[in-house]
Amino acid sequence: MRRRKIDGCPVAGALQMVGDKWTMLVVRDLASGPKRTMELLNGLFPISSRTLVGRLRDMEKDQLLERKDFGGNPPHIEYALTRRGRLLLPLVDALRELGQSLDCNNCEDRKKLLGFYCEACPENPYTLEVEQPESEPLSEPPAPLPRRRERDDSIVLL
Repeated sequence: MRRRKIDGCPVAGALQMVGDKWTMLVVRDLASGPKRTMELLNGLFPISSRTLVGRLRDMEKDQLLERKDFGGNPPHIEYALTRRGRLLLPLVDALRELGQSLDCNNCEDRKKLLGFYCEACPENPYTLEVEQPESEPLSEPPAPLPRRRERDDSIVLL
C-alpha cells in the first residue's frame, strides 16, 4: 500500500496503515499467536497468496508484525504481531461488535461458510486468551518507518 500525505490528521494516517481490506483480518488471525503463511492463507478466505504476501510485507514495513525465517526446505516462515501491532486488537474487537450491531454478519455465518470460527472469535471454544496491550503509552517512540521508494513508471527506449 503506497503511503500518501493527505492532511496530516492522525485518523487519515491510521487509515492509510490499516484501512485496506485485509490488514485487520490478518491482525485478527495473528491475535492468538504466530502463524505460518499457509495458516494465514487458509483462514483468510478468499484472499490470494499474492495479495496476502503483499499485505504481510506492508505490515512488516509498518512494524505491525515481525517475520521470522527458520530456514529449511520448504521454507519455514512465521509472522507474529509486534507490540505496535497488538495496539490494534481493541479495534478488532470493536469492529466485531459493530458488525454484529449493524447485523452485517454473525459468527455463525462464518462457521456455516467455512466450517469453523475465526480464532479470535468469542464463540470459538478453542479461543486462547489474547494478551491485550497495556493502556499506557509507548515509553519510547517507535523507530521511524523507512521511506518507500517512489515507483518509476518511466519508459526506457533502447
